[in-house]
Amino acid sequence: TSSGQDIAGCISLCPSGDYYFEYTECDSTGSRWRVAIPQRPGECTGLPDPVQGTDCTFSCEAGEFLEMSAQECTQCAAGSYSLGSGIRFEEWDDIPPGFSSVATYLDNTPHGQEGPSCNGSSWIAQGSYVESNRDECSVSLVYAVHLKKQGSVSFDYQYVDNNIFFEFFIQNDQCQEMEKTSDQKWMKLTSNGQWSKHTVSLKSGTNVLYWRTTGVTVGAKVVKPVLLKNIQIEGVAYMSECLPCKPGTFSKAPGSSSCELCPRNTYSGRGASSCTPCNTSTHYALEGSTMCKARPACSKKDYFQIHSVCDEEGKTQIIYKWIEPKICLEDASDAVTLPPTGKREPCPPCNPGFYNNNTATCLPCPQGTYSDGLKECQPCPAGTEPALGYEYKWWNILPANIKSSCFNVANTKCDGMNGWEVAGDHIRSGAGGSDNDYLILNLKVPGFRLPTSISGTSGTEFGRITFVFETICSADCELYFMMDTDRRSTSVVESWEGSKEKQSYTHIMTKNASVSYTWAFQRTNQAKDEHSLCFSDCSFTYLELNQTLQFDFSPLGFTGSIMNGPSFTSKGTKYYHLFNISLCGLEGHRPAVCSDNVTDLSDKDPHSAESNSVEAFICQSTVIPSDGRGFRVALTSQSTGLADSFLGESGETGLYHSKPIRLMCIPFFFTFTTSSCENGRNTVVTLRCNPEKSAKGEISVPRECPAGTCDGCTFHFLWESSSACPRCTEADYHQIEGACKGGVQDTVYVWTEPRLCTGGVALPMKKSMSCEMIDFWLKVGAGVGAFCAVLLISLTCYVWNKNKKLEFKYSKLVMSANKECELPAADSCAIMEGEGEEVEDEVVYSKPSLLRKLKAIATKSLHFFIPCLLLLKATLQVHIIT
Repeated sequence: TSSGQDIAGCISLCPSGDYYFEYTECDSTGSRWRVAIPQRPGECTGLPDPVQGTDCTFSCEAGEFLEMSAQECTQCAAGSYSLGSGIRFEEWDDIPPGFSSVATYLDNTPHGQEGPSCNGSSWIAQGSYVESNRDECSVSLVYAVHLKKQGSVSFDYQYVDNNIFFEFFIQNDQCQEMEKTSDQKWMKLTSNGQWSKHTVSLKSGTNVLYWRTTGVTVGAKVVKPVLLKNIQIEGVAYMSECLPCKPGTFSKAPGSSSCELCPRNTYSGRGASSCTPCNTSTHYALEGSTMCKARPACSKKDYFQIHSVCDEEGKTQIIYKWIEPKICLEDASDAVTLPPTGKREPCPPCNPGFYNNNTATCLPCPQGTYSDGLKECQPCPAGTEPALGYEYKWWNILPANIKSSCFNVANTKCDGMNGWEVAGDHIRSGAGGSDNDYLILNLKVPGFRLPTSISGTSGTEFGRITFVFETICSADCELYFMMDTDRRSTSVVESWEGSKEKQSYTHIMTKNASVSYTWAFQRTNQAKDEHSLCFSDCSFTYLELNQTLQFDFSPLGFTGSIMNGPSFTSKGTKYYHLFNISLCGLEGHRPAVCSDNVTDLSDKDPHSAESNSVEAFICQSTVIPSDGRGFRVALTSQSTGLADSFLGESGETGLYHSKPIRLMCIPFFFTFTTSSCENGRNTVVTLRCNPEKSAKGEISVPRECPAGTCDGCTFHFLWESSSACPRCTEADYHQIEGACKGGVQDTVYVWTEPRLCTGGVALPMKKSMSCEMIDFWLKVGAGVGAFCAVLLISLTCYVWNKNKKLEFKYSKLVMSANKECELPAADSCAIMEGEGEEVEDEVVYSKPSLLRKLKAIATKSLHFFIPCLLLLKATLQVHIIT
């Protein structure tokens, strides 16, 4: 034991850092025990014994945490904070531990059709907030918490798109949903760029929190996701440790319940008790920064203009001011300077209902009087009454009941007149902080009162608002007109996308209530240079393997269409995706048109004034058939442009199935500027040469993405057509020469198969030319060959016959020698000579060379067989004979 080991088990004693304390569950008497739990169970022993814990109703105050060793509340150190009986989630670099994202698809498709996979749908952490999915899947952000006492949950959210259902509900540990009113369960829409706070009370015990979104949009229209941040839960008994301040914040004193943002031109890291200042001569930092940034050179976006207040002489002038806080450098080499103040000009008249009593400001007319803004206020004639209302015609200064601001996702406000700027006879959007900011203009109206003479005859109209507007956009932009009645919820009344000509819009109020009107303008996140517009004239040239390929896509027509489906929404509505594609457009003209509310796609004129259409290189509509939801006729809706800029085209080769056939594919690249996608919406239309298709061809989408896109930001289409093949050249055909018949030979030209070209050069005509007869020489050659063959066969037979005779004579000579048992001398030819005259004559008849060879063979054989003849005569006879 002196060595610090347990003798029985030889296990080390647990030091204090190898275990931690926890409380047991409270019993029926409200008491509990504090127990020690090892960090690595089974590796050490000697844990402290359980002791009586604090009362179950015990809790720590904000800025404190429960130090379990002493079971006492202790203040948090500087650089950290504690909510006491609550937890807060304000950093979303990742989904925090304890949270989970569960995706389901509420499929209602008939005949067992499978809905889209939702495996990739989830809530996504975006740093300071978390955003929902953008598809039709139903995705829940789930967090389970066990409360020791009654508490609450609160969170900030942005919910601007009514194509999404956003609900928040709570379940107990039995998976039973807590009873809540619809106002508590279903979230209300918020203004664009603004956050709303929602708070719900919680009961003690287990609470499972659900933030669930379900897309209800049809087609591939990109929805704007729901955003969540600053989730705070109250009702936990204590915090076992303090939380460090996140980067960009600090807490300078111990016992802090929250962290403060670092002031401008300072920054901090995690767990900071103070902020570090920046070198303001070269760098800057906005409020709550985590680092200092280099100051850029001043540009036109760094200043704005205002009209000065009318002076005593009734004069005003344009004044330019730097946007505050000023972060740019004026002395940089490429910096712009602040424009000089404009000339003093007469002030514009007051707006109707106001008068200028030789002062610098316009004052409202007293009750019972009126004015057109040019004259002093006059009393209404007898028998009449003033028509109350606001009429703003002149924008020298911002009226008292109109406010300008700027919001973005991070809820950073714009200072001064950075949101909207007054400009004499109109007000216009300002620079904002970034391109995707919402520039907000808000008008508050306390209520409406119609004149007595028409109050009983106007039906349900209590008032109306009319405004004239014009949007000039070099790329994508959107203007929202929203309304908040009695401070309940802000809803979008109308919205406009892209450039719109000067027009008037009127909205009628059907109830007398306090109303807040809001105009929110959002610019694009990418500017388009009008001097670099790109378009295709239906011709394309590509160099491959030192061969120039020419293409002509004009037979494809100006517009191709594809309608795929059917698809089904999560509620069971059947719909189709209709895409119109135009590859060619002169000088930026975009002839593809998608219309809304079209009852007959074949007869309706998309260019008529009645149709609400979208023009683009590529556009999409959602077609709901007449049987989709009981409609009498088919409808198209949610027309959206997918490509308003042509980027270019290129060529590449591929393989057609497994055949070694070169198949030319020409991709066309388009883009569509939108703030819904970080890099804009991109579309690729690939033209594939397919001789088996017609000239018009067929358009298809990827199998894994039936809507043409899997993420809503990148679209792919494949257009197979014989017109997508290169123009034919001399290299695409070859010649075949025929036989010479009657002194005439024909040459014909045929296409090289498979034919992968169209148009271009035509096949040459058949050519005929005279030729010489060659039958005679063929006969002569055949005769000479036959004669040579016969001669060779005859010589072969002659030589074979002579050879047989010599063999016979040799055999006879050997047998004769055996009978007489007389051996000739080795170098003598007596045996040959004893055969008589006949043999000699025949031997002389042969060629001398052949004779010598036979003699040598015979002599050699006789010399070899002499001993054998003497010893085994009978055996050698038999052997020689055989």
